[in-house]
Amino acid sequence: MSGLKKILGLLWMALGPVIIIFLFMQASDKIGAAAEGIARTNTTLQWAIIILIFIPICTGLVIFGYYAWKGEYDHLPESSEEL
Repeated sequence: MSGLKKILGLLWMALGPVIIIFLFMQASDKIGAAAEGIARTNTTLQWAIIILIFIPICTGLVIFGYYAWKGEYDHLPESSEEL
């Protein structure tokens, strides 16, 4: 089980930047396809909000993956006395 946690930790560390890159690619495609004027402004605003929300989420995913890869979750406490 410990090996699986380490492998998934590497996966999560790689997944965070991949998601952000994918979001930027999608944003540039959608903003470029939007009509000039107010429609482009609205699309840009929507994608800016989406990206700003997902950056901390992906950062947390990378941090969680790092701790899993380092083995911080190998032994989880089973009672409050072990904390």
